[in-house]
Amino acid sequence: MFAMVRIPVKTASRNYEAVIQHGLLSRAGEILRESLGGIQPVFVVTVPPVRRRWGKVLLQSLADAGFASKVVEMRDGERFKRMSSVETLAEGLLKLGADRKAVVIAFGGGVVGDVAGMLASVYMRGVTLVQVPTTVQAQLDAAIGGKTGVNLKSGKNLLGTFYQPVLVLIDPATLSTLPDRGFRAGMYEALKCGVIGNPELFARLEQCSIKSLRKDRDLLTWTIAESVRLKAQVVSSDEKESGLRRVLNFGHTLGHALETATSYRHFLHGEAVAWGMIAAAAIADEVRFSNNGTFERIRDASLSWGSLPTVSVTTSRAMTLVRSDKKTESGVVNFVLPKEIGKVEVVNRVPETAVASALAQIRRLSRE
Repeated sequence: MFAMVRIPVKTASRNYEAVIQHGLLSRAGEILRESLGGIQPVFVVTVPPVRRRWGKVLLQSLADAGFASKVVEMRDGERFKRMSSVETLAEGLLKLGADRKAVVIAFGGGVVGDVAGMLASVYMRGVTLVQVPTTVQAQLDAAIGGKTGVNLKSGKNLLGTFYQPVLVLIDPATLSTLPDRGFRAGMYEALKCGVIGNPELFARLEQCSIKSLRKDRDLLTWTIAESVRLKAQVVSSDEKESGLRRVLNFGHTLGHALETATSYRHFLHGEAVAWGMIAAAAIADEVRFSNNGTFERIRDASLSWGSLPTVSVTTSRAMTLVRSDKKTESGVVNFVLPKEIGKVEVVNRVPETAVASALAQIRRLSRE
């Protein structure tokens, strides 16, 4: 059995742990019972593909620990990350008898985590939430820190809450059934963590292929743990994104614009973030915020793992979406720009000419 890693997440609203171990899913019920200090009604929110592949393991683990669990399914995909899904799930919980003592387990990727998290935050004015992420992006990033949210047609994550789980259970074994594209897309979030605050993590990732990373269980678990550790530190310092936590948005300003412009059908989230990181590094280079080879390292590391979907979004469309992004304040667009690997800063009043140049650059790179 691989060693268990426990990473504390300390926030003003709740302290909890992210527990990481290969094969952990089969012990989820036992760890949950210890965390809760007893047995409560459990409702697992998931999507059909995750239920088919891993549902039996989780449900058996819960049963072995004495939990009577019920499953509520939602439709799979970013385009179902909408308020209508929260309402449908809430109706499902009500029909199954969920009350204020209910425990909602978000069992799936980032979409499930965001939607089920928001559901838990508003159902009966708040019930217990447990995150059991099964994708790379969710394990590295989305399940940690209490952000929940759904999309509007006008933009990504424009409706949401901050609502911390009581426990996050991460089993890297669940990543084994992901398609190669999904695994690679999620790992761009680990590259992001390296850029914003962990130079060693970035250096190790830029030196390995995505195939070797997937095969090396020790390296994979270390990568997940280091990413979670960094996010836990940031979230513990700034729970509700009033300051430091904004650095976690590196690559997301333009990344979200690319996703929204293509109706969430062209890019996986991590792929859009990868282009967003390259663009942000290009902006930093253009305005001489960073001119020490940082752009080249971020570009090369991102593209070395394989081709990314083409970028065809126009500059005018991208800028319209960026201006309506939730990170824009009083009409001023905030970009997270890399100073060097391991250090980023929030910069406002970036010249639109620099943004246009960066967009042109990623459009060109996507066709090479």
